Amino acid sequence: MLSKLLRLGEGRMVKRLKKVADYVNTLSDDAALLTDTELKAKTDEFRKRLADGETLDNLLPEAFAVAREAAWRVLDQRPFDVQVMGGAALHLGNVAEMKTGEGKTLTGVLPAYLNALAGKGVHIVTVNDYLAKRDSEWMGRVHRFLGLQVGVILAPMTPDERRVAYNADITYGTNNEFGFDYLRDNMAHSLDDLVQRGHHYAIVDEVDSILIDEARTPLIISGPADGASNWYTEFARLAPLMEKDLHYEVDLRKRTVGVHEKGVEFVEDQLGIDNLYEAANSPLVSYLNNALKAKELFNRDKDYIVRDGEVLIVDEFTGRVLIGRRYNEGMHQAIEAKEHVEIKAENQTLATITLQNYFRLYDKLAGMTGTAQTEAAELHEIYKLGVVAIPTNKPMIREDQSDLIYKTEEAKYIAVVDDVAERYEKGQPVLIGTTSVERSEYLARQFTKRRIPHNVLNAKYHEQEAGIIAVAGRRGGVTVATNMAGRGTDIVLGGNVDFLTDQRLRAHGLDPVETPDEYEAAWHSELPKVKEEASQEAAEVIEAGGLYVLGTERHESRRIDNQLRGRSGRQGDPGESRFYLSLGDELMRRFNGATLEALLTRLNLPDDVPIEAKMVTRAIKSAQTQVEQQNFEVRKNVLKYDEVMNQQRKVIYAERRRILEGENLQQQALDMVRDVITAYVDGATTDGYAEDWDLDALWSALGTLYPVGIKHESLTRPDEDSERDELTRDELLEALLKDAERAYAAREAELEEVAGEGAMRQLERNVLLNVVDRKWREHLYEMDYLKEGIGLRAMAQRDPLVEYQREGYDMFMAMLDGMKEESVGFLFNVAVEAVPAPQVAPVAVPEGLAGLVADDEAAAAVRQRQEAPSALRAKGIDNGSPALTYSGPSEDGSAQVQRNGSGAPKTPAGVPAGASRRERREAARRQGRGAKPPRSVKKR
Repeated sequence: MLSKLLRLGEGRMVKRLKKVADYVNTLSDDAALLTDTELKAKTDEFRKRLADGETLDNLLPEAFAVAREAAWRVLDQRPFDVQVMGGAALHLGNVAEMKTGEGKTLTGVLPAYLNALAGKGVHIVTVNDYLAKRDSEWMGRVHRFLGLQVGVILAPMTPDERRVAYNADITYGTNNEFGFDYLRDNMAHSLDDLVQRGHHYAIVDEVDSILIDEARTPLIISGPADGASNWYTEFARLAPLMEKDLHYEVDLRKRTVGVHEKGVEFVEDQLGIDNLYEAANSPLVSYLNNALKAKELFNRDKDYIVRDGEVLIVDEFTGRVLIGRRYNEGMHQAIEAKEHVEIKAENQTLATITLQNYFRLYDKLAGMTGTAQTEAAELHEIYKLGVVAIPTNKPMIREDQSDLIYKTEEAKYIAVVDDVAERYEKGQPVLIGTTSVERSEYLARQFTKRRIPHNVLNAKYHEQEAGIIAVAGRRGGVTVATNMAGRGTDIVLGGNVDFLTDQRLRAHGLDPVETPDEYEAAWHSELPKVKEEASQEAAEVIEAGGLYVLGTERHESRRIDNQLRGRSGRQGDPGESRFYLSLGDELMRRFNGATLEALLTRLNLPDDVPIEAKMVTRAIKSAQTQVEQQNFEVRKNVLKYDEVMNQQRKVIYAERRRILEGENLQQQALDMVRDVITAYVDGATTDGYAEDWDLDALWSALGTLYPVGIKHESLTRPDEDSERDELTRDELLEALLKDAERAYAAREAELEEVAGEGAMRQLERNVLLNVVDRKWREHLYEMDYLKEGIGLRAMAQRDPLVEYQREGYDMFMAMLDGMKEESVGFLFNVAVEAVPAPQVAPVAVPEGLAGLVADDEAAAAVRQRQEAPSALRAKGIDNGSPALTYSGPSEDGSAQVQRNGSGAPKTPAGVPAGASRRERREAARRQGRGAKPPRSVKKR
């Protein structure tokens, strides 16, 4: 219903965009008359007009006309009217739904150019490093022609290289890289270490893949924590010995396992323990559940692959390997134990953010995709994005055939191979879509047996994917592919002309970034030849019926099915699509499979005879709708819980930035001293009269914070009737605050003797940053632990989310109090020494990036750093960075595990190696409580 309501104004929006395109057309003739120099000069003219008060909306028609003409001169591609409409929709902050092959990449050039004129940076987000690099080079040719700087963020880049790229007018990169840079910037200890410069405007390519499919998985930067790998191995041994339905049950729909009483008794017998569920053995329950999930719910070559002794997750939506991403809560270790590979330690979260909350940081957000209407409600509810369906440039004439349902998978695949063989014989290109690596390799073996030449495109061969897709539309081409979402390269009948031309030029050593002039000259001479060759072959393919898309299984999301179908019939080409299904398909087994099987049994059809029935189509649509709704609820639930963390994260990150940018933190430090001493005094004076106060305990506690210079006896004067005069709480507090300020001034003088003027300011910054980071890490650890068990509150008739919000708030306030207390203790007591500043060598702009940055001053800022003043080393707080792991929902197969520094969090004293997470946590708490002042003298 919400989707229908959201589409009510869609027609009006399309008419409005059509008027924009018509106006741009009237200006295009004038732009075509300009020389190259005059066209390039328009950029400076637009910037001046912006500075004089004009708005981007006012400049849109002229800027679009200029960018359109530049694209024609540089790429030999002139954006169609529908692409101009799409560009306008993007500028207005909408999701432009443009069918596959309508030119989304070129569409993005227009709003990117317009918004880059403001000088605040434009981020174009793609699904993998290959597309980011390709688009920055390919579309970047247009922007550089118009005098704009273009940068690209790739996984292996250093901070200096990233800073250059972010300082460009337009920056390409993946959602992971943008998100991780944001998190790293909020872990930086110097303004010089920051790489991003704000979040002004983002265009998200394949917006449904990034903002919907991947939104369940947060971006996480983590460091190693100790784990007990022997228990993973032990339960990996037990799991195969346990029988399904006897020892445990499995719910495929909810992806959960439940252990029966017989299963508990079996495990207790095997381990030689009396009660699996007693407190001492409670961590073992998690090991058991993970081992059973690894056995029943995580399948090799479908959910993950094993390569070079490492378990690598396969993206369920795209079939790509997510190198560097690991399941959390011990699940990845359980799979490693199951596969008998090295078990790597569980990680502790150091910084995290969901993609929903990262992209909500942008002042303006827009996106492009071929399939968004099914998710319009979610895009509006979470991101406040409207979806505008842009008309196709030419009418769609693809024929979508009804589904064929077979009784067995074997019969289905025999029919698939027969159908493909028939198409291959007449020269019709075929794209076969599968839902897993395992299925694609099975089909490849069947084609090999039938001697049908084919290409395989799945998670194991991502490096060649663009090349495979570029030729998938040629005569007789047979391509087997896992889900095609986000592939980013058009399947063009006769071959992708742009890709093939680029391939030829690169083979001759030409590159659009390294040798731009030679590349442009060769491009214009080579392109017509490739077009001629491809057009002849395209005519033969059209005669054979165009691209035939064959799906071997329905995906749980209708949108993914539509994306596969959308590969055929681009730009008015003929095409055909059909899905082959069986009762053994996962979607069928999860929903209504028994009903369909009963129907086929009653019909008494042979296995190799399919059925086509409306009831089946309805059942499939119903199943997909249920799964989509479940996934939406999961994403909403993730967002609800992360919203609690998001509010806290905003407070902490704002405080960090204030510390980084603040010239003088003296007042903040003194305020902390006052707050902590006030809390100590309040804790000691809340109960009873003055004679009941334990001032000895108070002075002992204060002595752990700062060198107390007065004695409490001096604050009281004995008289004849009592031991001491009535000392009020305010008098006591005033005396201690004056003493603390005296001690702080003395500490400042002491440090200036050691490290010169300004030493105390430097120490304040170092201490506050380190304490904020340490306490935030501990808080994330505590919040993770809270979330693990919060669902059990429902058994007590309490709303888990409300409980999480309430307890999370209490924990956050306690963390802020602890942050102040720890900072004061360090400021007064940490040992310091002066160390000479390291001489920073000039940093050259890396080879291959020089062409991406046109501004000499921006590059010079990276090449040479100013000499730093003498540094102040505070012993005990400037710890070496642990080895960091970056995990997130990337679709790219390139390396994502990046290490920075060395070392790991220390295990609390008294905790044996291999202790469980719960044991480490409790020990840390005990140790933390032992270091605190007496309860009677601390404010609670």
